[in-house]
Amino acid sequence: MSASKLVAESVWKSIESTRSVTEDQLSILHFLFGKNLERATRIVDQRGVKKLSGEPSGRSIFQVLGESRRKEEYFCFPEHYCACYSFFYDIVNKGEQLCCKHQLAARLAAALGACVEVKVSDEQLAQLLAKL
Repeated sequence: MSASKLVAESVWKSIESTRSVTEDQLSILHFLFGKNLERATRIVDQRGVKKLSGEPSGRSIFQVLGESRRKEEYFCFPEHYCACYSFFYDIVNKGEQLCCKHQLAARLAAALGACVEVKVSDEQLAQLLAKL
């Protein structure tokens, strides 16, 4: 794991434990993620992050609102995957970013307890995942 990822993980764990962000943590995250962090915070502020949790398993996936006029929603696993174009272009293909703004928004909302919680059946969750 890269040093940047290790630093980011440490900051995320700290935010998760306190459910708040300090100025120092914000500075570190901004250094690591730049404009994507600003975009992610806008998404969180607009309550654009849903956490879909399957019942009874408790398995979950995030659905994050895009910023374009079309207001697409992207499924993502904050630490591993996003269905958006930027994830494949900037992260997978070019390796220029650690994650996309949707992953950041999901991670930030989860750490701060700012997700819109949506309960679905495990069958519904499986159907959503099958479409990825």
